[in-house]
Amino acid sequence: MTESSSRHAEFLLRNAVESLPEGELARRLALGRPLRVKLGIDPTAPDVHLGHTVVLQKLREFQDLGHTVVLIVGDYTARVGDPSGRSATRPQLEPAEIDRNAETYRRQALKVLDPELTELRHNGKWLDMPMDGLFRLVRTATVGQLLKRDDFAKRYEAGDPISVLELLYPLLQGFDSVAVGADVELGGTDQKFNLLLGRDIQAAYGMTPQAILTMPILPGIDGVRRMSKSFGNYVGVTEPPEEVFGKLMRVPDEAMALYYGLLLGHPPDPGLSAVAQKRALARELTARFHAAEAAETAEARFDQLHVERGMPTEIEEVGLPEQDPVHLPALIGDQFDVSRGHARRLLAQGGVRLDGTPLSPEELDLPAARLQGAVLQVGRRRFKRFRAAADPGLAGGSGWPDADAESTGAQGVRASDLETTGVDGTAGRALF
Repeated sequence: MTESSSRHAEFLLRNAVESLPEGELARRLALGRPLRVKLGIDPTAPDVHLGHTVVLQKLREFQDLGHTVVLIVGDYTARVGDPSGRSATRPQLEPAEIDRNAETYRRQALKVLDPELTELRHNGKWLDMPMDGLFRLVRTATVGQLLKRDDFAKRYEAGDPISVLELLYPLLQGFDSVAVGADVELGGTDQKFNLLLGRDIQAAYGMTPQAILTMPILPGIDGVRRMSKSFGNYVGVTEPPEEVFGKLMRVPDEAMALYYGLLLGHPPDPGLSAVAQKRALARELTARFHAAEAAETAEARFDQLHVERGMPTEIEEVGLPEQDPVHLPALIGDQFDVSRGHARRLLAQGGVRLDGTPLSPEELDLPAARLQGAVLQVGRRRFKRFRAAADPGLAGGSGWPDADAESTGAQGVRASDLETTGVDGTAGRALF
């Protein structure tokens, strides 16, 4: 084992929870070749949030040391659904929805990862295997071994149903490591069983078992539960800059050290007040995903709304749809990128204002004349001014955003320029 491999291992392990077997990562690094470091995601939902970036940033650290990340999009395993941490069987998704979510994940993950050192694989390429291949795979584990998983054990003890399909999931994830020749696999702490089983499956196929690395799970902005869209305590990496900044300003003071350590890799400046530390965190993370200028603008907008209590001086103008009256949930959904159901909930909670006046839950359809020239506010930080579609000066005539416009990520690479290059891997599916 070389001095550099020991030093690199110490660096990579500094904020991990466990590295198993002990010393295996350093031994792999001492091989003197680029390692293949695997992370698997099942695209069961379309958004990447800051909780996911904890493991993505660790992958980026491997890349910065010259190693290759194999990001496996579990288009096949998503049809099963990872049971990790679940108390019931997950609903099955339609293939078209899985494909849409997978493309969204790809674009968002590459805001953190280096595209040049990232292989993108879909495990449908090898998991759609002949029956004799499946028979060989399932011989590598026993039902008793699978039922030792904490989530399965609890459900079995409670008499709750566990499908045979769910029992297959850890085996399929482990076979991903065989297919891509993984040297290292990463995942959240809830993935430990799956990662270790992957070692057993590699050994059964005559391969050197991978090292595994588990990462902490980031709490949401409530500081209590794990960050999750279903809990409403998440910060999405593609949310507007003012949303990212504003949400991070709500993180409790007691969670600051954890956020700094997991997301920024350094402690907060002890010379700053708690509020100043929070501002520095929000500014740096907003700049990471949207650029420094966007972060400055978002901070100024935050001050205007929460310190000065004023309306922004510059508000995006968009065209009204042609129908009259205008169905408000549809308008909010289209213009503010939320579902119509969420738009109705915002109206019911008094979270939608027109020219500063809250709209009532009953005001679902408004005359176009009432919206003409008015400012619609959704939540605390999002504003749009509406003009008739025929108004001069609105780009493209309608004023609606171009849904097909390409976006450029933090690496300056357009999504359409990124080609998938390989197979597929697994390692922290429950994180996604």
